Amino acid sequence: MSKYYFELALKPDNHYELFLDLLESLTTDAIEENEGTLIVRSEEELEDIKFGIEEFSKALNTNCNISYDKKENIDWIKEYQKSVKSVEVGNFFIRPSWEEEKENKIDIIIDPALSFGSGHHETTSSCIEAIDEFVKEKQTVLDVGTGSGILAIAAAKKGCVVDICDTDEVCIVDTKSNFELNGVTFNDSWVGSTNKTTKKYDVVIANIVADVLVMIANDLKKCLNENGLLIISGILDKHINRVLSKFKDLEQVKLIHKNEWVTVVFKNNKEF
Repeated sequence: MSKYYFELALKPDNHYELFLDLLESLTTDAIEENEGTLIVRSEEELEDIKFGIEEFSKALNTNCNISYDKKENIDWIKEYQKSVKSVEVGNFFIRPSWEEEKENKIDIIIDPALSFGSGHHETTSSCIEAIDEFVKEKQTVLDVGTGSGILAIAAAKKGCVVDICDTDEVCIVDTKSNFELNGVTFNDSWVGSTNKTTKKYDVVIANIVADVLVMIANDLKKCLNENGLLIISGILDKHINRVLSKFKDLEQVKLIHKNEWVTVVFKNNKEF
């Protein structure tokens, strides 16, 4: 990568499309369109293109504001990587792939992507805290609305048999990649929610939003084994009473409050 790059910006008063067509014929570099301004950036000098725009503007008898600058080339990937930090939650250490693992911690690698869940949000860290405390080796686990798969991976790292589901197929794809990155496997996956399975689990995890938790409350409970644990999150504290009322037939084991977000751990003492 060159130390510098050149930026040519032009904002014509008229004939915008003609200026755009001209730029596209003069350069193979990407052209940014920003509220009537056309911007070209290149590691090659753009003096010739600037001259061509000026002459074209004269021929059209229209005004075109032009700026041309030489700028320092920043490695945006490195800058971005510096901004993404690892997270330590209980016995877990969640990190991007470019950071080193931490000794004596359960290592989880999650590179930030479009799907939710890199360990930084209060709901994710609270769920991992609950997994750390309550989930045991060899238990069967269902992660509902898996997102990046971080919660399912945490359970798998503890030696559980894990199923995943999400209504967004992109999330399932991301989760599969993240499982491979972490050297663990899941048992089953599907696009959809709990209503697509007849299985029962020792642990069901649902980090979604309050409205959806209320809507699928009965389906979540039907997935629980007797004495099974339900971990729910994604609940703003202003909605907690409405959510709790839907799960009042379960025993509340723990409530984790972080800032304005709430995670709840329930135990099933009856068969649904």
